[in-house]
Amino acid sequence: MGTRPVLVYDGDCGFCTTAVRFAEKRVRPRCTVVAWQFADLDELGVTQERAEHELLWIAPGGTVHGGAQAVAKLLLSAPGAWAVPGAVLTLPPVRWAGHGLYRLIADNRHRLPGGTAACALPADRRPGTR
Repeated sequence: MGTRPVLVYDGDCGFCTTAVRFAEKRVRPRCTVVAWQFADLDELGVTQERAEHELLWIAPGGTVHGGAQAVAKLLLSAPGAWAVPGAVLTLPPVRWAGHGLYRLIADNRHRLPGGTAACALPADRRPGTR
């Protein structure tokens, strides 16, 4: 693994892709961004099941943060004031609320703007998958 953190997201999900593109353009995290479908998950030390389940932030040392804590790490890595909400997101009880909110969004991403019906299917049942 390289010297930069890696952000792994679901490239088959329209909502996830839109959210990551927004983050790349507006937040500008200091990381490598890759869809799990094109990542070497073994090299990154994560399973496909976990990558399908949540956004992942993988630190250069191999530590993996998922879901809301991956979002917190993304924000903490960005220049400017983005680090403030990132730091707040790591503190209890905000951390706990962030986890619940993340799961609510992730479990309903197919219903959100940019989401498609394919987002609701397990990866192996999505149209056009290998």
